[in-house]
Amino acid sequence: MSAGYAIVAIAVVTVVTVLIGSRGLRRSRTTSDFYVASRTVSATWNASAISGEYLSAASFLGVAGLVMAYGADMLWYPVGYTAGYLVLLLLVAAPLRRSGAYTLPDFAEARLGSPAVRRMASVLVVVVGWLYLVPQLRGAGLTLHVITGAPPWLGALIIVTVVVASVSVGGMRSITAVQAFQYCVKITAITIPLLFIGFAWSGQGAPQVTDHDVPVFPSATTVRFDTATRVRVRAPVAVTAHGTVDGRRAGGALPLAAGRHTVAADAHLTFPAGAAAPVMDGSAIEGNRAWASPLNGANGHGHPLYATYSLVIATFLGTMGLPHILVRFYTNPDGRAARRTALAVLGLLGGFYLLPTAYGALGRIYAPELLVTGDTDAIVLLLPGHLVPGLAGRLLGALVTAGAFAAFLSTSSGLTMSVAGVLAQDILSGLRRYHPFRIGTVAAICVPFAIAVSTGGVPIARAVGLPFAVAASSFCPLLLLGIWWRGLTAAGAAAGLVAGGGLATAAVIVSTLVPALRGWPRELLAEPSALTVPIAFLVMIVVSRLTRRRLRPGIASVMVRMHAPESVRPDTGDPRRVDR
Repeated sequence: MSAGYAIVAIAVVTVVTVLIGSRGLRRSRTTSDFYVASRTVSATWNASAISGEYLSAASFLGVAGLVMAYGADMLWYPVGYTAGYLVLLLLVAAPLRRSGAYTLPDFAEARLGSPAVRRMASVLVVVVGWLYLVPQLRGAGLTLHVITGAPPWLGALIIVTVVVASVSVGGMRSITAVQAFQYCVKITAITIPLLFIGFAWSGQGAPQVTDHDVPVFPSATTVRFDTATRVRVRAPVAVTAHGTVDGRRAGGALPLAAGRHTVAADAHLTFPAGAAAPVMDGSAIEGNRAWASPLNGANGHGHPLYATYSLVIATFLGTMGLPHILVRFYTNPDGRAARRTALAVLGLLGGFYLLPTAYGALGRIYAPELLVTGDTDAIVLLLPGHLVPGLAGRLLGALVTAGAFAAFLSTSSGLTMSVAGVLAQDILSGLRRYHPFRIGTVAAICVPFAIAVSTGGVPIARAVGLPFAVAASSFCPLLLLGIWWRGLTAAGAAAGLVAGGGLATAAVIVSTLVPALRGWPRELLAEPSALTVPIAFLVMIVVSRLTRRRLRPGIASVMVRMHAPESVRPDTGDPRRVDR
């Protein structure tokens, strides 16, 4: 890929984002306008904006990378990301819109009448938001590094700068317009290159993934290693090596025996055409037939059936607990518009997620060198250049890069807006003279930036799965029981948030810090949702039953407000000016 074209594409997306975001400065004057765009966003416009911020680094880069590396089991990620909106549409969208809250903590306090539960919800919003922001920033660093060789922190810093500028100035109105624009960029950027790839790839007699036992190099290929890497070689192969391999300096022909080998940073190996591609140790399924089969133990899962069910629970139920998604339904004018928004999003997401899967499958055939280095998250960026030669390939690569940065910017903007709103209202509210929302904006994205540049190793889509697990284990029970069961008490909600959200957060931290765990401990920590979600529901129900005498006063009117049509129960916005 030509770095010059890609840099121009990134600059265009960034400048347009800033220009659109700056328009919100003249129009955001009240609290309602700033946080929820005065609840006047149409269903179509809102659906485009939701799709723009929901199609994150995991959707644009990570899904294709996981499919390329691990195969059929990874298809549950896009299925779950999309199907989560069906649950949201059926059970949450309209009542949540009618609740009249601005944020999840607002909903918790309005439903339960408890400032303590509100504070707990605020902490969890920040945790989920930060966990979700980390892979966005790492994706930006990966993209800029792949196309220019720049250090990974630079791409993340660009995202931080643009997001802080657009969010702190314009609020929800600006972010809505920005994200709708960025959805158009993303769907265009991933579709057009795939059409050209389809024209360049001859379906009649073209190689298939399962034509060989393992991925093979279609032509002589040089693989460069940025970091020290341990690879598995399936069959003996003679390579041309420059650098240190297995602790010895090499400068020419080098035979590699079957087994594990260590390649030092800055070394490069040239493999002959038709040679079986080595696989970075522990980073991918080696055999193509296992790759194409379900329950293949992808990514080292010793209990793939449990891991699959846990992943399904996290993605299906975690969507409704993502704070940057939920706040969108507060911007609709009424509950009916909220339902139409969720339905439209289902169509937009379903169409999009067909495309990364194709990139992943084709990447296993035409770019197996990414399996050697473990950089499969970059396949969407690099595949156009592999199959479309010349200027057209470079331009398509630049278009994909623009779409990737649009993905990082849109999701990061929505997450930062949600986390900053909670920080400003619940944690920094005493600093009104110092512009708490702007301080919250900086804190909301700078903490994930520090984490992103100091950690790595987890594939982007799997890293995004972690906040889904926390959201499914905390906000999903709170929302479903809070909306549909009048018996939920503040004590029950608090106990469930601690049990479910606390256990899921602890599992995420331990599995990230101690990746060497094996067996059931690894399964339960890496995919905790199958355990933590039922625990959260059970604890909320049992404790609520034990404390039913402490039911919120006026619970009947609260339930009517959430379930009665707007024509029966009119809704009004907050006319206060926002302190920014």
